[in-house]
Amino acid sequence: MIQLRPGLLVTLLAALIAVFLLMPLVAVIPVSFTPTRYLSVPEGEWSLRHYRALIEKPAWGEGIWLSIRIGAVASVVATTLATAFALGIWMIRPRFAPVLMGLALLPMVAPPVVSALTLYFFLITLSKLNGFVAYDTWAGVALAHAVMIAPFAVVLISVALAQLDRRIDLAARSMGAGVATRVFRVILPNIRFTLLTALFLTFVLSWEEIGVTLFITSVNAVTLPRLMWMGLRDNIDPAIAAISVVLIVIVVTVILAKTVWQMRKGGRGA
Repeated sequence: MIQLRPGLLVTLLAALIAVFLLMPLVAVIPVSFTPTRYLSVPEGEWSLRHYRALIEKPAWGEGIWLSIRIGAVASVVATTLATAFALGIWMIRPRFAPVLMGLALLPMVAPPVVSALTLYFFLITLSKLNGFVAYDTWAGVALAHAVMIAPFAVVLISVALAQLDRRIDLAARSMGAGVATRVFRVILPNIRFTLLTALFLTFVLSWEEIGVTLFITSVNAVTLPRLMWMGLRDNIDPAIAAISVVLIVIVVTVILAKTVWQMRKGGRGA
């Protein structure tokens, strides 16, 4: 089997493009060590004051914990609903399946402002009925995020089911397996990696959501992206650069760990 390897020119070009794309991220690192109270590149003196502020100021910890809680709940709800929807389409195959798919993907293609306003009025209405899933509550934000991120899970799971051989489901049904058995013991185990991917993707999308969050929160449910946006709008707090560096380090660590795991797995397979 012939294996094609990129040439030296292509490798250098790819490296230059990667450096160009990463430069804005690298520029944040020295700014996070500035000793001043405004965004600037340190000149001679470097300080950890803004990293200490992430620990000393409770607002940052509360924002991080709230974003994690909202992201976890929203990703589970969105993936569960997307799985149920995609399974229904795949198993029943209704004639109007394209229409249903279009409705499910509507939050993905609708303008964010339209979705934000719709969710705002929806949560305001819920506020009149209860104080838990309502405007400016973490549960209300999680519900709104689930609505916005569910279409991405629908796409992932639908693609996985489209590649799944229907004969395994027919074989299970011919042997007398019920719907629950077919779903939980035959179909879902074959797409478990896609389900984990959908959970991770929807969590990341909820974690970084800011457009809708600005419309449906006020002073109680302040997520990390909203806290960063408030800092940029009010006084451009350099602590934003510090938290950005922390997030970059976490993402790079996860990517490197995944790459090493895949390389070791490939080595064992060889």
